[in-house]
Amino acid sequence: MEDGRALFRPGARVGLLGGSFDPPHEGHLHLSCEALKRFGLDGVVWLVSPANPLKAHAPAAMAVRLAAAKDLIDHPRIAVSDIEVELGTCYTAETLAALTGMFPQVAFTWLMGADNLVQFDRWEDWQQILDLVPVGVLARPGLRGAALRSRAARIYAAARLPARDSRALGGMRPPVWCFVNMPMRSVSSSALRQVTAGEEAPDAPVKQGET
Repeated sequence: MEDGRALFRPGARVGLLGGSFDPPHEGHLHLSCEALKRFGLDGVVWLVSPANPLKAHAPAAMAVRLAAAKDLIDHPRIAVSDIEVELGTCYTAETLAALTGMFPQVAFTWLMGADNLVQFDRWEDWQQILDLVPVGVLARPGLRGAALRSRAARIYAAARLPARDSRALGGMRPPVWCFVNMPMRSVSSSALRQVTAGEEAPDAPVKQGET
């Protein structure tokens, strides 16, 4: 079982990056390294999902995605987890409720790219996520404006932490979220899947950190 539990130490501030990671790529690693620095985290764990309810097509086999993620990671404070298989959870809110119950002395932070903030209100029990843990949002190409105008951003405007105070996020009580900019890398899982399948890459710029 790959579950990243070595990072779940009492008092630790741990960022959780969820997704299908189909395939994992340098954008995921870049986002994770930036999150460590920008949000004052002790570690980041990739939660490799058995399936993504918002995607129409099933991902590659879990073992394949886990192995690829492990091969990619070269940072001692970033780990890979398939704990959602053990937990039997499908939705982020369910996973976070289980993890915060199992590890009450760990300060978890949910991590996402700006594209996910745009559609965050479509997630199952999305408000429960914000009530359970701090949320760190990292800017991605072309989506800053749309993310900050999103329904979730507007509803939780009062809970937004200024970017200048971002390093405090990992130790704060929810609901709280923070939006920060980071250097961009134009790579995405969908584009990599197209290349692997022999298809042409899309003309539009792809998004860093896409899962």
